[in-house]
Amino acid sequence: MLSAWRDATARRPWRISAKLLIISSVVTVIGFSAICVNVMLDMRRGEEALARQTLKNLATSIDADISRNIDIYDLSLKAVASNMLLPEINTVSKPIRQLILFDHATTAKHFGAIQVFDADGNLTIDASTLDPVPDNRGTEDYFSVHRDNPNVGLFISRPMLFRSAYSIVLSRRLSDTDGGFMGVVAGSIRFTYFHELFERLSLDPEDTITVLKRDRTIMMRRPFDLDIIGRNLNDSQRWKADNLRVGGSFAGQGPVDPTARLYVRSSDTGPLFVVAGKPLSAVFALWQKEALRIGGVVLVLALFVLGSAIVLAREIGRRADAESKLEEMATTDALTGLRNRRKFDHVIDIEWRRAMRQETQVALLMIDADHFKGYNDTFGHQAGDQVLVGIAICISDSVRRPGDCAARYGGEEFAVLLPNTSATDAFKVAETIRAKVLGWSDGGAGSTVSCGIASLAPTSGMDSAILVAAADKALYAAKAGGRNQSVVASLPKLSLVA
Repeated sequence: MLSAWRDATARRPWRISAKLLIISSVVTVIGFSAICVNVMLDMRRGEEALARQTLKNLATSIDADISRNIDIYDLSLKAVASNMLLPEINTVSKPIRQLILFDHATTAKHFGAIQVFDADGNLTIDASTLDPVPDNRGTEDYFSVHRDNPNVGLFISRPMLFRSAYSIVLSRRLSDTDGGFMGVVAGSIRFTYFHELFERLSLDPEDTITVLKRDRTIMMRRPFDLDIIGRNLNDSQRWKADNLRVGGSFAGQGPVDPTARLYVRSSDTGPLFVVAGKPLSAVFALWQKEALRIGGVVLVLALFVLGSAIVLAREIGRRADAESKLEEMATTDALTGLRNRRKFDHVIDIEWRRAMRQETQVALLMIDADHFKGYNDTFGHQAGDQVLVGIAICISDSVRRPGDCAARYGGEEFAVLLPNTSATDAFKVAETIRAKVLGWSDGGAGSTVSCGIASLAPTSGMDSAILVAAADKALYAAKAGGRNQSVVASLPKLSLVA
């Protein structure tokens, strides 16, 4: 089987080359495509990393600004809470009390006036006026939380309408020297501060900035939406706190709207933290353009390579077919369709060496048409050619194994090479051929054949000419014995047995 494959490969080198060309082209295209995909994925990761760093810097800077203003305002609340413990604070006049309490208080257009409420929640002091309008805030969360818990420290309320403006309220507890509850000092930061802060930033329309409390209550968001302000993300069933850890990032659909974004959270250095978001479509917009451009170029090149490979493979196939036809013409007898003498000499050399390596027998039949010269002279060359064609058909019908070789040896003489065949089996084949020719002759051709058979296992130092000579000698014996018979050569003495 292996030798047959080698012979087939030797006969079809261009077909193998065509397959290798197509396979190598496909492998090359796949390899370059894999490289391009890897490069594009690296570019995508680079774009995401750059966007993540940009958002982190943005969130950090906003967080720092908010924390600084809250700290400044908290210092004013602490100062008021400390001054309220002065013994003379309730004995001085209202103008002097205002100076003592609020002289060092921070003032800004976005900061509301600081107010002081007593233990019952009644407004007692207002930094904006000497005579505040009576008001009670005992039910507000920024009051009750300090009344019920003395260790709250600075408390930041939920976004609310405070003194006719949407604000967040900052408050601290007022305690006496014994730690008893005296009331609350409170102030506010209006939403206008956040609006002005966000307007100073260069942001795309779909970019988001969200300011949250530590309990994940949304304090402010850009773009601004009152329906979202004050919502606690812990109440969202499709959003988990682990999605966005401190200083981390998250890519996907957020808790507020369905737009997929890259979110980056600032570190928790203050009472509030900031989350900056950018749509993934904007993050990867430039990358998508480059990916489409590179992908298009690679696709065109891949189609060109594959198309060229197919065209070349087709041309190689045509050349292989032409060479096969030429080889067939060069190794086939034009009259009988059997192998010619040149092909026979090549095959017997190969099979002889193979039999020598494998230590097997190889048999040879030498077949000659009886009285052919006289028939040819009597009926003409055309009739003689018909006899040779008929004998060739009988031989082809009797020799069917893939490794056997039937050839026109010369003139009216034929040869049949039978690898791995004993003399007995070869004799049976010869008799089959002779009987078929005899049967065909009875139909009107008027010709018989004589067969000489030789079979041996070649050894080192032997040549295939020995086999040919033995079969030829057996053929002459068949002719001398009266023709229309088969004779086997007896080896090694080459004595003849009819």
